[in-house]
Amino acid sequence: MPTLIFDQSIPGRRGVTIPASGVPERDLLELLGPELLRQSPPELPEQSELEVVRHYTRLSQLNHSIDTGFYPLGSCTMKYNPKVNEAVARLPGFADLHPYQPAEQVQGALALMYDLQSWLGALTGLPHVCLQPAAGAHGELTGILMIKHYHRHHGNRRTKVLVPDSAHGTNPATAAMAGFEVVTVQSNERGLVSVADLKAHLDDQVAAFMLTNPNTLGLFEEDILAISQAVHEAGALLYYDGANFNAILGAVRPGDMGFDVVHQNLHKTFSTPHGGGGPGSGPVAVSERLAPFLPVPAIVRRPDGSYALDFERPLAIGRMKAFFGNFGVLARAYAYIYAHGHEGLRQVSRDAVLSANYLKARLGDAYEVPFAQSCMHEFVMTSDRQKAQGVNTLSIAKRLIDFGIHPPTIYFPLIVHEAMMVEPTETESKEELDRFVEVMLQIADEVRDTPDLVNSAPHTAPIGRVDEVLAARKPNVRWRKPQTAR
Repeated sequence: MPTLIFDQSIPGRRGVTIPASGVPERDLLELLGPELLRQSPPELPEQSELEVVRHYTRLSQLNHSIDTGFYPLGSCTMKYNPKVNEAVARLPGFADLHPYQPAEQVQGALALMYDLQSWLGALTGLPHVCLQPAAGAHGELTGILMIKHYHRHHGNRRTKVLVPDSAHGTNPATAAMAGFEVVTVQSNERGLVSVADLKAHLDDQVAAFMLTNPNTLGLFEEDILAISQAVHEAGALLYYDGANFNAILGAVRPGDMGFDVVHQNLHKTFSTPHGGGGPGSGPVAVSERLAPFLPVPAIVRRPDGSYALDFERPLAIGRMKAFFGNFGVLARAYAYIYAHGHEGLRQVSRDAVLSANYLKARLGDAYEVPFAQSCMHEFVMTSDRQKAQGVNTLSIAKRLIDFGIHPPTIYFPLIVHEAMMVEPTETESKEELDRFVEVMLQIADEVRDTPDLVNSAPHTAPIGRVDEVLAARKPNVRWRKPQTAR
């Protein structure tokens, strides 16, 4: 692998020719004032267009993506993004819209969003939907704010939100951001919510219980109806984190389990690109009791069949995002749902569950699996056995890179020591799953026979081991002009 040179700047090189502004300097001084005018040119990298194109093309070829290899990132559902979705999102009638166009000029986009709302409502069993939130965590905040306003509207100022010890980190963060005290509910020996511990925490100060089902261990909460009943008897509401909706798509609905509000990650469940910061989409669906508190504007269909934006919602929590979320993601999700239909979506979840259980069964002898029952779309295993031989989970993940496989989620959930959380998704072939198994078994053998090989991985990547703590705390992402020219 050639050495990467990130500083490509050479003084005097030019990639573009920028025409003069056409505004005399005297006028600029009068308009802006001398304090706002630069006294010297900006210190930007200097390079020809050809070298810039080659540099960024080389960098793009170093990236791992779902289009180039297996991406078993547990709890993130990095599945294949059908290219027909991309074609739909790029249709000129969608891609060229301006957010300030009047409703009568964007009837097609409004129709798409109205239908998508209806479909998401049908799939979740919660009929009232808002598409505004820009990602899952944003959808969480929307849902928790609606719960907060619901209680206040009914004269209750509840102060606590319950969160399982296996929850995604966004759950406690969202509750705290909304001003609630976060209280942890323990798991039982089978990795499920301890109903006894939940009931011990339920009182008249609890506003909501946030729950992922299946949970972050990839296990379906078997006591969900008892959980729902206990939460509602305490006057609290039940929040569904939709990160794992891919496991139950078309098979069972959160609304039928007793949930009052759910956010959905369109960029996970409905196969639109995500990762690296976006784009995303996190619509929320709610029951009748929360419907008045949904953000404005609402997309409505008039008696004449046309569509409009309705701002007349006096109990609404307000607006969560300018315009309407990431519309291109909505268009991609629409295409995915339309192409599959209800039975196709049901098959998606069946195949995802089958893939995960297949990997779990094949890897269970080489790596410990802490929970014996069947999993849903993902499962958690631990490398405690390998740690005892001198190789930790991080090194195993780094070694996977040498085989062109993206590492799974590691060290999460926190309740499993040396955790590896694997989600194969429904889009991987049996051949690719078998290859992953063989690689993981080979690494287990290497841990036993040549541990230094694993502990020094990766060996084929352009960059080897880095100080990840230093990189996270003191990232160097700003280009600075070198003191001396090369």
